[in-house]
Amino acid sequence: MKKETNIRNLFIFIAIALMIGWAGVGIDSILPAQEGDESLGMAIWLVFPLLTVIVLRTFMGDGWKDAGLLPNFKGNGQWYFIALIIYPLVTAISLGIGKLTGWIDFSAFEFQPFVTAFWTLLGINIIKNIFEESVWRGYLTVKLVKLKLSDLQLYLIIGLVWGLWHAPYYMIFLPEGDIQTVLPVGRIPFTIIAVMNMIVWTVMFTEIYRLTQSIWPVILMHAVEDALINHLVIDGYILIENGFEIWISPICGIIPNLLYLLIGLWLRRKRIKI
Repeated sequence: MKKETNIRNLFIFIAIALMIGWAGVGIDSILPAQEGDESLGMAIWLVFPLLTVIVLRTFMGDGWKDAGLLPNFKGNGQWYFIALIIYPLVTAISLGIGKLTGWIDFSAFEFQPFVTAFWTLLGINIIKNIFEESVWRGYLTVKLVKLKLSDLQLYLIIGLVWGLWHAPYYMIFLPEGDIQTVLPVGRIPFTIIAVMNMIVWTVMFTEIYRLTQSIWPVILMHAVEDALINHLVIDGYILIENGFEIWISPICGIIPNLLYLLIGLWLRRKRIKI
C-alpha cells in the first residue's frame, strides 16, 4: 500500500474516532430518555470506529493482511501468559501495599461473589474488546508502525487518540457515581487523568501486539483489566481511604501505573532483542 494512502486513511480514521463519541452524545440529547446506563449514542461511539476500519480496509486500499486477526500461538505462548497476568499481578502488588499501609479497607470483600462476577464479566469484555482492539492495535498501531515513527511517538499518538476517543464516555456517558467511586474529582480532571492512564497503558498494549502480531493477546489483556480492576473498585469490594485513591487505586493510581510503565518498557526491551 502506498504511503500516501496509509496517511490519508489514518487521518480519516483518527478524525472519525475523535468525533463519533460527541456525535453519539448529540444523538442521545435529541432522543427520549433511555433506560439503563447504556444508550444508542454510546453504542454508536463503541461500534463506529470498527465500522470505519472495515470500510478503510475493504474499500479504501488498506486491505486485511496486517489486521492481526490470526492468533499466532506458535512461539508466542509466553506473551499470551504475560498478557493474562499483567493486571492481576500489578493489582495484587497494589492491594498488598494498600494492606500494609492501611490505605485500603478489605472488609467488604467477598471472594466467591467476586470470582463468579469476574468470570461473567470476562466473557462479556472479551466480546466488547474485539471491537476496541481490532481498532486500536489491529489498525491504528499497525498503520502508525509503517510510518517508521519512534517508539515514543507511537506511544503518545496511540495513547492520545485512544484516550481522547474515551473523552465523551468520561464526560457524559459514565455515571457520576462511578466516577466518584474511583476518584472523587470532577469530570474534567477525571478525564485528564484517564487519558494519561491510557498513554501509560499504551506502552504495554503496543508491545504485546508488536511481539505477537495478533490482536488476541491484547483482547484478553484488556478483558482481564475490565473484569478485574473496574469490578473490584466500582462494585465496592475494596474501599480506598480518601486522598489515597490517586496513589494506590488499581484503576488510576500512580503506583500501579508506574508498575505498568516498567512492564511496558521491559516488553519493549524484549522485542528489540528478538
